[in-house]
Amino acid sequence: MGGFVLAIDQGTTSSRAIVFDSRMKVVGSGQKEFTQIYPKSGWVEHDPEEIWETVLWAANEAIKTSGVEPEEINAIGITNQRETVVVWDRETGKPISNAIVWQDRRTAAYCGKLKKQGLEGVFTRKTGLLLDPYFSGTKLSWLLSKVKGARHRATKGELCFGTIDTFLIWRLTGGKMFATDATNASRTLMFNIATNDWDDELLEILHVPRAMLPEVKDCAADFGSTEPGLFGAPIPILGVAGDQQAATIGQACFKPGMMKSTYGTGCFALLNTGADMVRSKNRLLTTIAYRLDGKTTYALEGSIFIAGAAVQWLRDGLKVIRFASDTGDLAASADASQQVYLVPAFTGLGAPHWDPDARGAMFGMTRNTGPAEFARAALEAVCYQTRDLLDAMHKDWKSNGNETVLRVDGGMVANDWTMQRLADLLDAPVDRPIILETTALGAAWLAGSKAGVWPDLNDFALSWARDERFEPQMDEKTRASKLRGWRKAVRRTLSAS
Repeated sequence: MGGFVLAIDQGTTSSRAIVFDSRMKVVGSGQKEFTQIYPKSGWVEHDPEEIWETVLWAANEAIKTSGVEPEEINAIGITNQRETVVVWDRETGKPISNAIVWQDRRTAAYCGKLKKQGLEGVFTRKTGLLLDPYFSGTKLSWLLSKVKGARHRATKGELCFGTIDTFLIWRLTGGKMFATDATNASRTLMFNIATNDWDDELLEILHVPRAMLPEVKDCAADFGSTEPGLFGAPIPILGVAGDQQAATIGQACFKPGMMKSTYGTGCFALLNTGADMVRSKNRLLTTIAYRLDGKTTYALEGSIFIAGAAVQWLRDGLKVIRFASDTGDLAASADASQQVYLVPAFTGLGAPHWDPDARGAMFGMTRNTGPAEFARAALEAVCYQTRDLLDAMHKDWKSNGNETVLRVDGGMVANDWTMQRLADLLDAPVDRPIILETTALGAAWLAGSKAGVWPDLNDFALSWARDERFEPQMDEKTRASKLRGWRKAVRRTLSAS
């Protein structure tokens, strides 16, 4: 066996697969987009069958382009869009509805009702999360109440719940394995991150039967083997982690105080807090970073719902750009005398505000405002939101001080203008790694290390290499002025204002 590992990266807008060799180099890949379904304002759905088909296509394409025989692949690692809910028939494997996506806001009123009952503290104490439509639990509860007979069938054990990883594991193993990993479980509002088990009190509040929940395993564990006919040979699935935790692993943020931020559709920053389950006083999330050999490592997380999606809005909604890659040069040409702010609360605001009813707004426009200023505002919005997260993390994680180096990944980090502006507004260095496929790499490392063909944790951390460091260049007066303007814009956008 040659140390080859297949990583399946099932994301919000596309399914990707990458074959890595024994030196952790990409030797084959495949990617396929799938349909975004918007039944109502604020609702977002995916067709689980289409996700399954695109995963199969991407994985087979990756194997084909790698030139590697299926028998040479030692293991599969899976990483996935978190919090997205799928429910399927245990007997047939068929979903009973579309998947409800993490971006979906249909349960905002339900979350508000639970808060009014004084229950948010119970959820936060046990799960580290806040009561927000973002998380899986209220989505699942909604689905069970709206699909005829679903809750009764679930109680009888006839239905299975899973996030995307669980659904894929079930399908890949022909229904032989019904499992998830600790990172995905920790995002459901139903998993007690202290006891590492589903919590009966929370299940009762949400009216979710335990009978429909998967087994929870370590991130590097035996998740069964694929059906031989899918890829030409059975391949063991040995690693699973939610996309942001997989990126944390891929960035080798294994020491307490290390921080990464991923810039994709949304932006998600994680700060490793080690064995300490730090309780945020600044509305960040306490979550599981990874669980290896039964040992749980925790993190503080800040979630931004709109990052790259703001660039997509410029391209597809406003049609002021043709390609996402145009934004850097366009932003650089913007009128420096105009300070235009975009607060991209298209689906509410995430951390540290957690306002599902906030909506997007543009501030500071003049008659001379045009595409260049719009592009700069969209890119700067990502940087401002990251600064909000960093400030909150510094308040919660005292021992880390204010000396932070941010490791970044995701599609937006190829944009030099954005990364320089990020360093300027954070007033902290930003490190871009040589390997940008950190999410897939993290899932692959979990599987490859479990298979015994890739380095252990310490040697993997030593292999991390920096492509470029962006140092702050903006003067303090300019930075302070821009941050004041941003905070004023956010205050005007919050629903309670």
